[in-house]
Amino acid sequence: MKETMELSQWMGLIVPLVLLQLLLMIIALVLCVKAEETRGPKWMWALIIILGQLLGPIAFFLFGRRNQ
Repeated sequence: MKETMELSQWMGLIVPLVLLQLLLMIIALVLCVKAEETRGPKWMWALIIILGQLLGPIAFFLFGRRNQ
């Protein structure tokens, strides 16, 4: 018989991912606001960061920032 994961096991997996997502989102938004220039409008990057879940902030770090 196959065992199912208990709620505490699910929480042990989900909580770190949610915290990582929130941390990346906050850092990316702060960097976006402080940046003098971005590749594309800042409002667009803010939407991508917020709505893109975990991939939005990563996309901003890789493609949105201009090296100075």
